[in-house]
This record gives sequence, C-alpha cells and structure tokens, in this order.
Amino acid sequence: MNKKTSNPVAKVLLGIFFIILCILFLIPLYALLLGTFKGGAELFVSGLNLNPSFSLLHTKAWRYLFTGIMSNGEYNPHDYFLWYRNSLMVVLVQGSLTLLLSSMVAYGLAKYNFKGKNVIFMCVLMVMMVPLEILMLPMYTQVNAMGLRNSYAGVMLPFLVSMSAVFFFRQFLTGIPYEMIEAGRIDGCTEYGVFFRIIVPVMKPAYASMAVLTGMGAWNALLWPMLVLSDMKKYTIPIGLNTLWSPYGNNYDLMITGSCFAILPLLLIYLFAQRFIVEGMTAGAVKG
Repeated sequence: MNKKTSNPVAKVLLGIFFIILCILFLIPLYALLLGTFKGGAELFVSGLNLNPSFSLLHTKAWRYLFTGIMSNGEYNPHDYFLWYRNSLMVVLVQGSLTLLLSSMVAYGLAKYNFKGKNVIFMCVLMVMMVPLEILMLPMYTQVNAMGLRNSYAGVMLPFLVSMSAVFFFRQFLTGIPYEMIEAGRIDGCTEYGVFFRIIVPVMKPAYASMAVLTGMGAWNALLWPMLVLSDMKKYTIPIGLNTLWSPYGNNYDLMITGSCFAILPLLLIYLFAQRFIVEGMTAGAVKG
C-alpha cells in the first residue's frame, strides 16, 4: 500500500536537514568571497578563513582585477580577461563539437546494426575506466606529431568525442522508438535528415544536461591544456591563475579574486539549467 508522507514533524525535520546541508555547501563560497576583500599579505599569513575582520576589508583586489591598478597606485597590467576569453572560446567550441560528434557516434551504436557494434561499445566502456593521466603521454605524442602543440586545436581535439557522453547519449537513444526513424525514411529523409530533423529535437533534454557537464569539464581543465599550451597569451583561466602563485604572496589577492569571478559562469549554469540536468539524467537512465 502506498502512503503519502503527511507527518508535519517529518517535513520540518527534512526542511531543517536541507537548510543545514545548503549552509555547509555555501561556507566555502563565503570564505572565498570574503578572501577577495583581503590583502595579499593577510591572505599569505592567515589564508582563507571565516573571520570577517571588517576593519581590514577593502575592494583593492577587485579594482586591481578590473583596472590593473595595485594597492600602491601603480599600474600593473595582467592577462586575466584574456584568459577568461580564451576559456569561453574553448568551452563554446569544444562543447558544441563534443555534443554533436558524441551524439552521432551514440546514434550509430544505438540504432544501427553492424558487425563489431558490441565490440566498439565495450571499447567505449573500457576507455571510460582509464584515467586521463595514463592517456596523456600518447595523446601528447600524437598531438605533437600532428603539429598541434601550443594551439587550441591540440587542446580540444582529443576530447571532441567524449566516451562518457557517448555512453550517456546511447542510453538515452535506446528509449527512442525505432518506428520514428522508419517514418522519417518513408517520408524521404536521408540518414542525416533523420538524425538532424527527428533525433536531435528529441534529444534536447540529453543535450542540455550533457552540455552542462562537458562545459564544466572544459572550463576547469588544467593538466592537459597546461601540457599543450606554452604561450601565456593562449592560457585559459585555470592555467593563468596557476601562474599567479608566488612564494612571496604578492599576487594572492588577484588569484583569489580571479578564482571567485571565474566560478560565476558555473554558478549561473547550475542555477538556470538544473531542471534540464535532472530531466536529461532521468530520461537517459530509463529505457522505455
């Protein structure tokens, strides 16, 4: 027998639990935001903490980030917004191509019957279990042999077909009736027409959820872009912020403020796309 939970005490306790959980998740963000209003010397000594110390707070770090004017009044230009633009470009290009190519591979594995289909899918699963660090050396050797080192093509090329995205899209596509594809063929659609006119519109929830995940991965990527790129003007946000580390702590204020500003796109994505994430994950996990 199905019974609906109507106990008001249970609802109150559940609400309190989620409020506490939300506060625990917001504490690191609060510490990071508070650190942007502290000087580099203070951050070097005390690090990030939850102590407000309102008498010591100031907005010099934010002024330095947006204008390049340091606390002593000197103008010290930096490449932060160039790195920001580079990261946005990589995310948009790599994310778009990854969604397109991965969904096409998944469509072939889900809706076509050919020899070796199951073997290819097993290879997809095995590659998903291999850590990126193990693949970096052969990937770098291949990229270097192709003359793509120190280029955005070298950064994006190995990830244009994501094994996790292929697996996710394939699971989603197994729930789409094959009769839809046959109807498109009967109406005169080519194989590409069937994919772009019938399959792509149906896959919107899956595209939305995977776009968030692939975008976050490209935005936060550090090891591989740092291995491929050597020109500081081509650095992305994670690499650029990593170069600001100094034993003397003279760039801690810019690094902390830059980190706070860098997570803004991810927060906005979570706030406005969480519904699509849930829909896409649910639809991709159920076969029917």
